[in-house]
Amino acid sequence: MVRLTVELINDSLQYLNTVRDRELSLRACKIPVLENLGVTKDQFDTIDLTDNDIRKLENIPLLRRLSTLLMHNNRVQQIMPNIGEALPSLKTLALTNNNLCELDDIDPLATCPKLEYLTLIGNPVTHKPQYRLYVIYKVPSVRVLDFKRVRLAEAIASASSLAEVERLQAILQSGRIPESGWNRGSIDNVAEEDTRRNAEESNGFVVEQEDEGDDVPSPLASPTGDLDNDVQSPISNPPEEKKLDNGQMEYVEEK
Repeated sequence: MVRLTVELINDSLQYLNTVRDRELSLRACKIPVLENLGVTKDQFDTIDLTDNDIRKLENIPLLRRLSTLLMHNNRVQQIMPNIGEALPSLKTLALTNNNLCELDDIDPLATCPKLEYLTLIGNPVTHKPQYRLYVIYKVPSVRVLDFKRVRLAEAIASASSLAEVERLQAILQSGRIPESGWNRGSIDNVAEEDTRRNAEESNGFVVEQEDEGDDVPSPLASPTGDLDNDVQSPISNPPEEKKLDNGQMEYVEEK
């Protein structure tokens, strides 16, 4: 194993990436522990730590500039509780193929106010029931989770289910009877915020597209009650036929 020393950081590849961010590449160095990141002097927008042996996302100093942290293919099973304080500008966090197992392992990410793009594919936690709704509820700033855009319906569902469970538990523990319709305001706030966020463009992150026309009726569907009752379909009421003297047939229009 290789320690993340000052020399290793200074000798590693530093460049402008494809989105014009200043990036430090520490890929495939067999690093087991994060340390000495303060030597970067907060000069990078992106740090790539893919393909190492890191087990804990910790020992991170205050890096105000860092907006993207790539941690693919490590062994991360724990995230420092104050990660949002250390990385206040963190917008993209890639934790594909790590070892986060429980839903509460994700809770520290709630301290990241600007986190919008998060991927946890390949972690055991993704197989937990309600995993996606839990992440959306705990980290409401996330717009794209596991390369899928967070839908308005998901935001509402997470607010109306997980928030309700937590508040009801607190109320019941205090011995009070919960009132009805308590979370209507929170649902409306989530819907309004999601609408605003979806109006903005996602910058530099590939999102899986989803169908948007679920509520659009099919042109083959039966007509609804909005039609005038006096108007009848030509299929349901065909024109009358009349036989002429010359043996030909003539259609007679209704009056």
